Amino acid sequence: MTVPVPIADSGAEAPEVVVVTGMRRKLWSAVAAQAGRPHGRLNRVVAVALNRGNRPAVAAAVRASAAAPGDVVADIGFGGGVGLSMLLDRVGADGTVHGIEISREMLDRARARNIRHRAAGQLRLSEGSITALPLPDHCLDAAITVNTIYFVADLDEACSELARVLRPGGRLIVGIGDPEAMARLPFTGYGFILRPVDDVIAALHTAGFDLTDHQHLDHIAAPHHLLVVTRSAEGLA
Repeated sequence: MTVPVPIADSGAEAPEVVVVTGMRRKLWSAVAAQAGRPHGRLNRVVAVALNRGNRPAVAAAVRASAAAPGDVVADIGFGGGVGLSMLLDRVGADGTVHGIEISREMLDRARARNIRHRAAGQLRLSEGSITALPLPDHCLDAAITVNTIYFVADLDEACSELARVLRPGGRLIVGIGDPEAMARLPFTGYGFILRPVDDVIAALHTAGFDLTDHQHLDHIAAPHHLLVVTRSAEGLA
């Protein structure tokens, strides 16, 4: 089965039409599935691709987290793991980094690549999702989550769970690709939920976060928004 998809007129008298075959749809669907939860034989390739593509946004998120020596921090949905080493460098020997990931293949990869930090208790890796974090209440000084919320059906639930694990005054950095730019990618139509940035900010506010900075990363290959929020003390038990 083929699906004709019209694309923008480039100046010709009639709009050009590109035919998307069933095979191509399967390809983009598979790419989207790997982005949401890397798995199977391609997991190593996906990990490298994630680290390469996400590095600028993750590095900016780590800087915005203001993680300091001795802090307890988390990378939620760490994917290829590029953010783990950055956070470990910031918190030092007296700090702790929690890595939370839904993909068992990415967890196994991170465990194999961080044996020394795990043995020292500096890095703790756990299987979990952004809506069910394996962490106690109010345990984190800072957390980052980059390119994860596209795969969350209930954004309010995710934001409430993030609020649960942050200490009063703790910083959360949510990194998301610019929705308009993301919508132009061929695979985001297969399972990605692309929300307006204002909707994400509103959900964070409802969960008890105060927006302190909104950074626009327009200088990188994939434009991103970094939402820097702090956990309000109001409403905490």
